[in-house]
Amino acid sequence: MRLNLDDLADEARRAVLIADQNDRFRTSWGTDPTALGRFVMTQGVASLSPTAQALAVVGVRTFSDFTEDNDPHGWHDFGAFSVADSGQEVRLYWKIDLYDADYRFGSEVPEDPARTRRVLTLLLPDEW
Repeated sequence: MRLNLDDLADEARRAVLIADQNDRFRTSWGTDPTALGRFVMTQGVASLSPTAQALAVVGVRTFSDFTEDNDPHGWHDFGAFSVADSGQEVRLYWKIDLYDADYRFGSEVPEDPARTRRVLTLLLPDEW
């Protein structure tokens, strides 16, 4: 299948819309009603100290190091960073998945906030 310039431009516009919605969801920690969703943490993250968990939330909300390696589609749906927990550095990942409004299937139109719900999962690398 060959893409023409119009198709590429449409994909680029779609990526910008999705990235903007993901950023609003992630940075508002779910308080922005234009980007609805849920937040989940794995058992590994839940076992960290309350201070480390609070630092993790800040790390997710302030993440801005998007590169071709960690964001190949330009959707701003993944990040990796570290926090301190009892003097130890702990590496964390966050990932946003896009579901339909019932959280049952992947969203068929991820750029449409009325038909898409986000789930941000905060996890340790070995829980991937």
